Amino acid sequence: MRFPVPLVPATLLRRYKRFLADVRLPDGMEVTVHCPNPGAMLGLARPGAEVWLSPAGPPRKLPFGWELERVQDGLVGIHTGHPNMLLAEAVAGGRIPELAGYSGARREVAYGRNSRIDLLLTAPDRPPCWVEVKNVHLRRGDRAEFPDCVTLRGAKHLEELGDRVEAGERAVMVYVVQRTDCDRFAVAADLDPGYARAFARARIRGVELLCYACDVRTDGIDIVRPLPLILDEAIVDARGARN
Repeated sequence: MRFPVPLVPATLLRRYKRFLADVRLPDGMEVTVHCPNPGAMLGLARPGAEVWLSPAGPPRKLPFGWELERVQDGLVGIHTGHPNMLLAEAVAGGRIPELAGYSGARREVAYGRNSRIDLLLTAPDRPPCWVEVKNVHLRRGDRAEFPDCVTLRGAKHLEELGDRVEAGERAVMVYVVQRTDCDRFAVAADLDPGYARAFARARIRGVELLCYACDVRTDGIDIVRPLPLILDEAIVDARGARN
């Protein structure tokens, strides 16, 4: 994924009301920008942080949208709307071997209880593959973790994926880590015990669990490598082989 226009550097002053942030531009002007991330953004949203913004055109009311933040070991993508596109591009480019071999791909297909699947893969010779995508920006230690706050919607999606498996189809949850400084992935059970229980139940029901990390740059973001998942304190690589 490439940003269509060059990003604008800025200094973060504060983030508030979930979807708003105040920043200072290089010329000293202070403006309010859109924060496209409804999560807690733990470890991010630090006043004084170096951030990058995408210029916004009509019909958006605010002049910029917040895209990236610099952390100690690189950049973090904070836009929760990008992972769906990132995964779709990676699947189309053959960079996700677990999701290869499908001739059709559709996005935002209705399923479950008032939900829309992020990506539905189809082929004449195999059952449909329902793919849900989650954005990951939280890092603790060397681990990427999800979620960073309670997400009843996220737990609901895991349950609905399990229903597809029980219907004889394939269901996959993909965690897309928009940062380069993590070595593995785990569920943040202390931040949302309910999601952790839903994750464990989905795994038992046969939902496949994958995690991929991104290369994050000021000109674009790309999915580049799988991350090991920590399951029941054992490390399982992204293709299911137990170490």
